[in-house]
Amino acid sequence: MAKKIGVLLSGCGYLDGAEIQESVVTLLAIDRAGAEAVCMAPDIEQMHVVNHITGEEMAGPRNVLIEAARIARGDIQEINQVSAADLDALILPGGYGAAKNLSDFAVKGADSEVQPDVAAFITEMLKAGKPIGVICIAPAVMAKVAQASGQKIKLTIGNDADTASALELMGAEHAEARVDEIVIDEAHKIVSTPAYMCQTKISEIAKGIEKLVETVLSMV
Repeated sequence: MAKKIGVLLSGCGYLDGAEIQESVVTLLAIDRAGAEAVCMAPDIEQMHVVNHITGEEMAGPRNVLIEAARIARGDIQEINQVSAADLDALILPGGYGAAKNLSDFAVKGADSEVQPDVAAFITEMLKAGKPIGVICIAPAVMAKVAQASGQKIKLTIGNDADTASALELMGAEHAEARVDEIVIDEAHKIVSTPAYMCQTKISEIAKGIEKLVETVLSMV
């Protein structure tokens, strides 16, 4: 039976939701590995809506689950309808949605809170000892959940000093990494890669994400 890998999306579009290229590369790597992606998202309103041409805020609101369904081609579940028992592992692509919708890290930094449904689900995966992959800015969500669980984890967001400092204030150990590298926390089965936290291109982020997916699957 194919391994089932949860993919937690945060909307659609890197400025206000899930980073589309990171998400698609993740889904492609999962499929190529012979595993099954189970896409999910919280059924909540986005923090705001951004025009991806101008970078300016525009009229909303938009729903995170409905927007994320664009990436999943409609095959998506509300996070409350999935449990850790349904999955072998979990991966969170990046994009500002992780820091605006799955949490409020974009506004509050180290003092942020994770959206309750998201926090509960990731905590359940942690307690079950199931592997978790976090991409781009998603390690900020992982660090906060681990802090609330009293666990010190190791991860990377690349080499951005301010973001790394915020993660360390949340109790995580930060390790610098290049876009094509991954950082592995063997004890907690957490794998991270910087992706578009680095100024780069899709062929480069793909290298790191593909390594992350391969490593997460090897931990199942």
